Amino acid sequence: MTVLPETLHDAIMFASAALVAVLISFLFPPERRRGMLTMAIVAAVGVGALWLLLRYQGLTGSNTISIIVRETILFVIAFAVTRVFMIFVLSGIFARFAVPRILSEFLLAILIVVYALVRLGVVGVNLAGIVTTSAVLTGALAFSAQAMLGNLWAGISLQLENTLRLGDWVKVGNEVGQVVSIRWRSMAIATNNNETIVVPNTALMNDKVMVLGRRGDERAMWRRIATFQIDYDFSPTRVCEIIDQALGRAEILNLAHDPAPFCLCEAYRDNGAEYSVVYYMIDPRRDRETKSDVLIHVFAALARAGMPIPYPRQVVELIRDERGRHAREDFARKRAAIDHAELFASLTSQEKDALAAELRSAPFAPDDIVFREGDPANSLYLLAQGRMHVVRDSPDGSTRNKFATLTAPAYFGEMGLLLGAPRGATLVASGDVMCYQLERRGFDAILQARPEIALAMSEVLVQRQAANVATLQALDAEQRARAASSAASDFVRRIRDFFGIKG
Repeated sequence: MTVLPETLHDAIMFASAALVAVLISFLFPPERRRGMLTMAIVAAVGVGALWLLLRYQGLTGSNTISIIVRETILFVIAFAVTRVFMIFVLSGIFARFAVPRILSEFLLAILIVVYALVRLGVVGVNLAGIVTTSAVLTGALAFSAQAMLGNLWAGISLQLENTLRLGDWVKVGNEVGQVVSIRWRSMAIATNNNETIVVPNTALMNDKVMVLGRRGDERAMWRRIATFQIDYDFSPTRVCEIIDQALGRAEILNLAHDPAPFCLCEAYRDNGAEYSVVYYMIDPRRDRETKSDVLIHVFAALARAGMPIPYPRQVVELIRDERGRHAREDFARKRAAIDHAELFASLTSQEKDALAAELRSAPFAPDDIVFREGDPANSLYLLAQGRMHVVRDSPDGSTRNKFATLTAPAYFGEMGLLLGAPRGATLVASGDVMCYQLERRGFDAILQARPEIALAMSEVLVQRQAANVATLQALDAEQRARAASSAASDFVRRIRDFFGIKG
């Protein structure tokens, strides 16, 4: 007989066990038992076919055909039962270990091969003879399958290491896309251009692959950068502040507000300063659309602030004219700063013009330290724009006390210019600040030409010192006047000695 009753009995037992596993799997969530019921039905159909073959096996008329039909039916039953138990164990019981799909498929293939070898031995095939007589053919097949086996092991390694997962966004070479499948031979990446790129698994193991939107094992939003340029006439701090405020208020589709977008001054180019807007995307599939929306809002914010995107500058005459205009405007601002400083009230108009020519622009960014207490000094600063905090640090540097705030127009550091005294306090910029610095050598010629200026300046120094020193602030007006009278002559002498004025 081709089919024995014992064979049918064994098939029924295996199919029944698979059915029991299917019934137990209904305790699992639906996604963890997917495919089990179908395989159980296939096993039941196989058992029915085996029963029919047992009942009517004499009708085939050929023993070889009966054997082929029997082995085919048994293979179907074995495959279905094996598949049911693998889903039950790997996707059900051990679901929390997240066994990679490629590994389960590989194990299924191994079991099927083992089953095939066992059945070949049952039907009387001499496996030893086949292996012995086909050594050359086996070697050729192994050599030709080298690349396929390499891709297979690479795919299993990727899955076991959990380096790449379905749904990850990756960059392979210059291509960016989402991982949609990881198979035995290759990985498929779907790009935003509706293209699918198939990358061999060995290429993933041998080359660099960038996983986007993930820091180690933690998911994170994809960080992107959009660049633009602005003319050098505008403060980088102000540009970044305008962009930060505009993007913080904007409702841009797919733009994350936590982390919030921010603007950075990136580089200095031929046509202007280059800035970068750093933002985070919720959905990488809208990469280009999101970048376009960000740049549109940046353009609108800059237009509202009167900061146009610069055109390329290639006309030498135009640049030369612009520089002349800027120089005249800069001189006018310096002259205005001198006019606002009572220290220079005794200077003539010509002397103020000469002094303005000696001023050097000294811009400071937020929290810049202009100078520290105790630093050597020989210059004065005119505060033309912004604010400065007058602070003093504790001896150990752990705390900082703010004594006063200077608001433009103002000046500070006059003791260093006129007496060469060390700095008496630390000055810190509050926001963007524009100062003009006057050094001793720029003031020396004016004072040498008219030494009597020292007397008027000494009186200003006395008044400022009386207003700043704590002991003098406690005195009444009459005491201040007596103190000023006694100190003025001393300041005149010290100014003359510092600048080397005789007589």
